Amino acid sequence: MRGVKRAVLVLVALVIALVVLGFVLENQQSVSLSFFGWGTAQMPVAVFVVAALIIGMLIGPLLGVGISRSRRQKSSTTGRI
Repeated sequence: MRGVKRAVLVLVALVIALVVLGFVLENQQSVSLSFFGWGTAQMPVAVFVVAALIIGMLIGPLLGVGISRSRRQKSSTTGRI
């Protein structure tokens, strides 16, 4: 059973990698972003989207841990009388 789970996990990872590769190959148009006067150099659209994905994948778990810790602290302090 462990081998089947591992094979499915590898297959899912391979499909995700192929989808990302297809997205990158299809979005090669160069764009420049500007935000509050700050601008970027011209790069393919895929660079910005993949960068946003990676940043979100790094920030999301950190926010989840912070929220879970604050809830845990709040429930432990309200339980005391």
